[in-house]
Amino acid sequence: YDGKCVFCRIARREEPGTALLPCQYEDLVCFRDIRPGAPHHYLVVPVEHMGNCKTLKTEHIPVVKRMMEVGKAVLQRNNFSDLNDIRMGFHWPPFCSISHLHLHVLAPASQLGFLSRLIYRINSYWFIT
Repeated sequence: YDGKCVFCRIARREEPGTALLPCQYEDLVCFRDIRPGAPHHYLVVPVEHMGNCKTLKTEHIPVVKRMMEVGKAVLQRNNFSDLNDIRMGFHWPPFCSISHLHLHVLAPASQLGFLSRLIYRINSYWFIT
């Protein structure tokens, strides 16, 4: 736990302004992005402080898969069912503003604005899916 990390504080419910969404895993939390790039824009975050996506190793594959499951589930609970029109990924350092692993879940990808299409561009130098 890093008390200076806003995502650690959100995961421990220490940030009253951030509502956590239902999540099927105890080790993950999900909430709305404060600067949404799409009509649906959520972040899925491990409760335990983890570095950014560059620090991921093979043993983290199950966590990332669960993060993606949570992302799809939150979209479906919010009446978004076209899972072919979504974008999920991580910002690659140094392009991540918070150094705590977080998966961006955006939908519909077809409605991303010009700037969001750049910021969340598939497999760019700054965003990996």
